[in-house]
Amino acid sequence: MHFLPEKLDNYIVEHSEKEPELLQQLTRETYQKVLQPIMLSGPYQGRVLSMISKLIQPKTILELGTFTGYSTLCLAEGLHVDGIIHTIDINEELVDFQRKYFNKSQYGHQINQHTGNALEIIPLLDMNFDLVFIDADKPNYSNYFHLIIDKLEPAGIIVSDNVLWHGKVVEQLNSKDQSTKAVLDYNTLLKTDDRIETVVLPIRDGLTISRKK
Repeated sequence: MHFLPEKLDNYIVEHSEKEPELLQQLTRETYQKVLQPIMLSGPYQGRVLSMISKLIQPKTILELGTFTGYSTLCLAEGLHVDGIIHTIDINEELVDFQRKYFNKSQYGHQINQHTGNALEIIPLLDMNFDLVFIDADKPNYSNYFHLIIDKLEPAGIIVSDNVLWHGKVVEQLNSKDQSTKAVLDYNTLLKTDDRIETVVLPIRDGLTISRKK
């Protein structure tokens, strides 16, 4: 979803960093072979994720929601030379697709794939993280936060996707709409938890940056 007029949005994209060729290839194959390709971060948001990672130069990244690996590769661009990214997705059918593109990149040896329930996998990761990207099932966003916050390094960053949820966050809530309710609760949690400071960016479907104090 775009919250800016199309002409202005196009101008912003045209004057931002160009999408790497490998990610263009990944996008094409995702649209050809994978259901719901709209779940890709896309070229503009991908460059935003890349820039955030490059500014932080994290040694450890946790990603929740790998899909076909687009955002993983964007985040990996900023990794410290000895850094590592752990990415978790519940869809085992995409593991080989992801790995093919990870290995085509220069970051393949720095990317660890995990398949299964992130709520069960996160506690098993015996490390702290400099950067966390949350782009998974919305009903568990708050649960992920509570598991992650103590594993986040001081001044560490959580980037959360889809926090405007197609604009539904400002519409009348349907009592049966669990995803929108979950996003609303999560946004309130990020605003009120005194361990972090948060800013919401109107990028694509909404991107929140939260910094641990």
